[in-house]
Amino acid sequence: MLPAPRTQLQARVLRLRPWHLLAMAAGLALLAEPAWAQDGQAAVSPQTTPEPAAANAPAAPVVEASDGPIGFEADEVEYNDKADTVTAKGAVVLRRDDQSVRADQVTWDRNTGKIVATGNIRLIDEDGNQLFTDRVELTDELKTGAMENLLIALREGGRLAAQSGKRLPNGDVVLTHASYTACEVEDTDGCPKRPTWRITAAQVVYQDDQKSVRFKGARLEIFGIRLMPLPGLLVATDGRAISGPLIPDLRLSASNGVEISEGYYLRLSDSSDLTATGYVYTKAPPMISGQYRALTSKGSYQITGYATKSDLIAVSGQPSNAAESNFRGYVYANGRFQLSPEWSVTSSIRRSTDRTFLRRYDISRDDRLRSMVDVERIAPNSYLSIAGWSTQTLRVNDDQGQVPLALPAIDYRHRFTDPLVGGRLELQVNSLAILRSNGQDTQRAFAGARWDLTRITGLGQQITLTGLVRGDVYHSDDNTLTSTVIYRGQPGWQTRGIATAAVDVKWPLVGAVFGGTQVLTPRVQLVATPSIRNLAVPNEDARAVDLEDSNLFALNRFPGYDRVEDGVRFTYGFDWQFEAPRWKIKTTIGQSYRLTNEQTLLPDGTGLSSRTSDIVGRTEVYYRGFLKVTHRFRLDKDSFAIRRNEFDATIGDSKTYAEVGYVRLNRNIQSIEDLQDREELRVAGRVAFKKYWSLFGSAVVNLTDRNEDPTNLSDGFQPIRTRLGVAYQDDCLELAFTWRRDYVATGDARKGNVFQVYFAVKNIGVR
Repeated sequence: MLPAPRTQLQARVLRLRPWHLLAMAAGLALLAEPAWAQDGQAAVSPQTTPEPAAANAPAAPVVEASDGPIGFEADEVEYNDKADTVTAKGAVVLRRDDQSVRADQVTWDRNTGKIVATGNIRLIDEDGNQLFTDRVELTDELKTGAMENLLIALREGGRLAAQSGKRLPNGDVVLTHASYTACEVEDTDGCPKRPTWRITAAQVVYQDDQKSVRFKGARLEIFGIRLMPLPGLLVATDGRAISGPLIPDLRLSASNGVEISEGYYLRLSDSSDLTATGYVYTKAPPMISGQYRALTSKGSYQITGYATKSDLIAVSGQPSNAAESNFRGYVYANGRFQLSPEWSVTSSIRRSTDRTFLRRYDISRDDRLRSMVDVERIAPNSYLSIAGWSTQTLRVNDDQGQVPLALPAIDYRHRFTDPLVGGRLELQVNSLAILRSNGQDTQRAFAGARWDLTRITGLGQQITLTGLVRGDVYHSDDNTLTSTVIYRGQPGWQTRGIATAAVDVKWPLVGAVFGGTQVLTPRVQLVATPSIRNLAVPNEDARAVDLEDSNLFALNRFPGYDRVEDGVRFTYGFDWQFEAPRWKIKTTIGQSYRLTNEQTLLPDGTGLSSRTSDIVGRTEVYYRGFLKVTHRFRLDKDSFAIRRNEFDATIGDSKTYAEVGYVRLNRNIQSIEDLQDREELRVAGRVAFKKYWSLFGSAVVNLTDRNEDPTNLSDGFQPIRTRLGVAYQDDCLELAFTWRRDYVATGDARKGNVFQVYFAVKNIGVR
């Protein structure tokens, strides 16, 4: 069953059983003046627990009711033969199946069949919901009766109370002067407290046949202030999601003015639902959206769509047609289906009518939308993927015709269980077709095998031997449409062979230092690959190459398959790890050296173009879950200039924290788009105060100047986006007011301020 959407006006209420329908009805509303609305005057505590029966209590007798036996136990039992009544006193417990009633005293009138329970009564239904009251009347069928001053603690959260209740002839139960809340009504010390919010109603009707509770004259109160009415509020008693209106959202933005959105949730079945939302703006035509979700026996999927008709300003800043509006929209659908234990299908579709729709209506800030489908077969020793990829660019200067469509992309791997010469053998077959409407087309296929053997010497060294062979076939045309020459390759059919051998040695050394334990692991690697016809084939998936700590010891420092680093190189470095009761520090540093004088394929600025590479490293520091710092760097081998400086830090706990991120890429290369320099600062934080309140904020600043990137229009300090807000959050209520400013305009997605009010109450809608 799918959960309800985030703002649905719904709550989950206990499922009533025949023996406590009236009890539920009476308890479905809080008292007109319940315990948590009487300035600390407690009524019945939901934490009350039954006292155990005395050790010498008589054996539990059985009362034969018309619909089955009722077993009970008590400290003492009295029988009045004249009045024909049975009275049980002292920690009385009545049981039938998974249901129970606890009371100080229970009297059964055998003449009328009426059962009266009094004193500290707690009823527990089959679902674990609890009802507390002072007095209840039931027949010998435990189906009818009356209650006063009652409270219900729901298993799924929330409390209901009412001043009185009665059962109608048709089976419905009517409660008067009722209230409901999902807040705690006692603090951690067990003292009564006023809930943050509650719903009051003049009358609450429980409908047994529909398993629902309907509120009449309901109003929402927050911090004791009566707010909006909730007409037609309906609550399910069996925990299911039900159809109903959604809590509206309010926003003010520079692009659309004042925005009010209101939706309706429609539960179609136990496994599907539909949410429709309307948006009204003061500076733009209205918009609608819909989301359909479904769960099947094989998997689940969802489809979301937005649609409107408004003026479209192109990313160039000029209106596409000032005389008429354009249809604009966005569709997002995804799903996953497990067809068998081995086979699965995963798919996603994201498409927009134009490049500024998502940003203008604040739906997403992605600059590319990717659609894909992937059929996978995963077995213990093999893997098969047949996939297709399509990307829609939303970037200002990108040519959609140059954006590739990958279809099909096939990858198959098989690992042999029997070792070959003591090592593990794995075969791989891969095929890829790249299509462009206004660019180069490329088809690729290769088959290869990799062998790995790992051994531990008597001195503790870990030695890994690796051998790899691969044969590639390429075909491409319209190569001149690719602007970067080293990416083109030669047109027509091209082939190449690859053979790589490597030996990798690690030597962990363990010892004690500074009251903790350290592990120093020197590491050396030798990789040899004969000369390869790299430039003869196109480069589609190995463009953004850069020396990092993550690929320092990789067999191929290029990220994809189209480029393979050849020659002979020697890589050396070490890992160091320190652990103490409060601290953990990890450090990696290394460098590589090419043993050949042949010109390398790797371009300047990557840190790998010279015989001796730049120095790269990473350091991570943890302290008691309070501090986490990660620093990555690359130093120029000659001048020790910092070519990469990346810093991420988090300080604080879940309530009060600060996050700082900084990155500067100084590759000193301008000719290749994928290797441009940039500098950026990111900060975020939250400060908690007064127990439930907090201030939060974030900012993203572009620090790149024209010396680093001539195509960048920033002056070296260009804020991209800032955000500041105040929030309240307790066990049952979330409120937030947020201000955000965007500094970059794209088409009709204007720069300026955005103000938003966030509102969510527990059990009345799900955020």
